[in-house]
Amino acid sequence: MSGTALVTGGARGIGAATAEALERAGWRVLAADIDARAVAEADTGWCAAGRAIAGVQLDVTDRAAVGALLDAHGPVTLVVNNAAVPADMLPFADLTAPQFERALRINVLGSFIVGQEAARRMTGGAIVNIASRGYLGGIGGAHYVASKAAVVGLTRAMAIELRWRGIAVNAVAPGMVDTRMIKHFTPAMRARLTELEPSGGALDPQVIADTIVFLASPAGRAMSGQVLLVDGGKALGVALY
Repeated sequence: MSGTALVTGGARGIGAATAEALERAGWRVLAADIDARAVAEADTGWCAAGRAIAGVQLDVTDRAAVGALLDAHGPVTLVVNNAAVPADMLPFADLTAPQFERALRINVLGSFIVGQEAARRMTGGAIVNIASRGYLGGIGGAHYVASKAAVVGLTRAMAIELRWRGIAVNAVAPGMVDTRMIKHFTPAMRARLTELEPSGGALDPQVIADTIVFLASPAGRAMSGQVLLVDGGKALGVALY
């Protein structure tokens, strides 16, 4: 299946890798991002390379802007809800209400608004929500954990309702990926996290992008309501032997 795909948070990291992977698979891609400078830089490169990717500036929490974008460039048959705030490692006792609310607003409300506005205009296709292995819990970042757990719940609820309209809804829950989200970690923190990765380090964003391309394929759309943990097996826990 191909057509037009909308990728939020699409100007860099997992989003940019996904936009490029989908374009290689035959999709026309709208790579939307709130960072106008990042959009301009990415779009310049895509245009120079003759790629069927259009960078657009978008705030995923602005329903009117989301609807206008979909009306102007639609219909879309694939939505990738990737826009998110960084996974700041903040102790629970130090979290502020504004920090918690911001994570919920962008990670959850943004996915809801984009998913809802797109679904209202879709007659079939797929929606892929980007969660995180972090939804399983962990030390630090309760706001991020809570938001990504909500994305998983939202995915299942959407899948149940939208399956009758031919729209498959799944989630990808990446582990540690080599993006700007981990760049602000201290060297000691990154070293410790790397030790815990079965793959030996952070995953390349291309791995996540390839998973999303699969979920957009006919085989992937035969699934719905699923959460694919792409973390090298870390979510299985540690076996001592």
